[in-house]
Amino acid sequence: MQGRPLEVKLTPGQQHESTIAEDMIDFISGTACLADGGYDATRIINELKDRGIKPVISPSKSRKTQRRYDKTLYKERYLAELFFHNIKRFRRTATRYDNTSSCYLAFVQIGCILQWIL
Repeated sequence: MQGRPLEVKLTPGQQHESTIAEDMIDFISGTACLADGGYDATRIINELKDRGIKPVISPSKSRKTQRRYDKTLYKERYLAELFFHNIKRFRRTATRYDNTSSCYLAFVQIGCILQWIL
């Protein structure tokens, strides 16, 4: 999808985003899911496999037995990193000046819209 966002959900600042990974899997439209080592959890890997989606997630260094993953395809993950880079160009989203989560999410969504139209 050219590094464009398909869905955005906001988690509390103290909660890791991988806790809502299963909910976000519903929005995957391809045959593979590219993610960094923060998403290397057995429950996430199994959920992807159960849905017929190839997990391309780098194994975390704390894993006792390292999983294999497609390193060539993993390089395409830079598109997601590029999205976060572009969204953080807007100072308001990078520093989170907003007092409420709904206000912050609204500005993130505006940034996402701009990613789609530019």
